[in-house]
Amino acid sequence: MMPVGAGRDRRSRLQGSMRKHLRRLERVWIDWPIYFVTTCTFRRRAILTSKEVAKILTEEWRSAHDRHGWAIGRYVIMPDHVHFFCSAELDAKSLPVFMQAWKQWTSKRIARELNFSGTVWQEEFFDHVLRSTESYSQKWDYVRENPMRAGLVTKIEDWIWQGEIESLML
Repeated sequence: MMPVGAGRDRRSRLQGSMRKHLRRLERVWIDWPIYFVTTCTFRRRAILTSKEVAKILTEEWRSAHDRHGWAIGRYVIMPDHVHFFCSAELDAKSLPVFMQAWKQWTSKRIARELNFSGTVWQEEFFDHVLRSTESYSQKWDYVRENPMRAGLVTKIEDWIWQGEIESLML
């Protein structure tokens, strides 16, 4: 027979150990996962949808493969945030290191080439590991519809700030 309160103590210990498991995963058990990434401008300023800024962002995504070991797939540039899909190569930098470097490079180019002063990006970003080809296509459909949901266009095809750098496969 258990002493009174012993079940509660065991439950508390179990809940405490479960909380430890809710932290960010350090390792993903998919060989070459595709990440869905969203990052916002500092204070959600609407500065991204110009030909000049879009060119800088896409050029930096194109060079991400050689510089950081990350392949960039589809993307949508919104006025105050970007969504993109990416996958690490064999010797890639970690996603947080890659994102920090990408934000740093794009910020420097935007400041230098467009005479922009101030912080471009929020420090943090959101990422989600895709688990199947179905979730990639579902996420892409959702992301592509963002400009329409925001009332920026009436047809998805009219949003010019979207594209694909490389074809990613799960």
